[in-house]
Amino acid sequence: MHISEGVLSAPVLITGMGLAAAGTAVGLKKLKDDKIPQAAILSAAFFVASLIHVPIGPSSAHLILNGIVGLLLGWAAFPSILVALLLQGVLFQFGGITTLGINTVIMASPAVICFYLFGSFIHKNGAISFAAAFACGFLSVFISSLIVGAALMFTEESFFEVAWAVVVAHLPVMVIEGLVTGFCVGFLKKVRPELLPHWQSQGLAAAETRQKVVEKQA
Repeated sequence: MHISEGVLSAPVLITGMGLAAAGTAVGLKKLKDDKIPQAAILSAAFFVASLIHVPIGPSSAHLILNGIVGLLLGWAAFPSILVALLLQGVLFQFGGITTLGINTVIMASPAVICFYLFGSFIHKNGAISFAAAFACGFLSVFISSLIVGAALMFTEESFFEVAWAVVVAHLPVMVIEGLVTGFCVGFLKKVRPELLPHWQSQGLAAAETRQKVVEKQA
């Protein structure tokens, strides 16, 4: 999913830098002190997972985990993913420095989108929760692949076949990411539900429901 150096045009690179800077600024503003260790762990998980990749023209196919990162961090996914991509570029020349902005947008923006789309469904019971988590993982990779394709197409129309190949090559990754996200959410609901989005509001609602039941029984 990373785009290598020397592929994209200057307008695409500059646009990516601007969007990444704006997203990171919002993410840092929303990142609370008690969430920093969680953001660091998720950044490390993203760093390791996306290092194992298969080259596809100017891009590559690999696990991303941006669905679960976005689900747990929201806007803070931007600085978390940015740090991981920066370290990959500096330490392993994976991706690049000039493409750091657009690569951050490719992976972090779908994470934020899926946070808002599926975050409120995670605390539902059974199949609904798993389906929402699966859709979060699947759709985050799908949107990322579409952004890669759009970046290539805006650079040069002859990249259409490569852009299509990137989307098709990531179909198995989308399914795997969906399953991983589904099982991660199921596990966290059992052991650390407070890490999931909207947990506080859900907990308050549940407490109010229990209180009403007690009052009725009394």
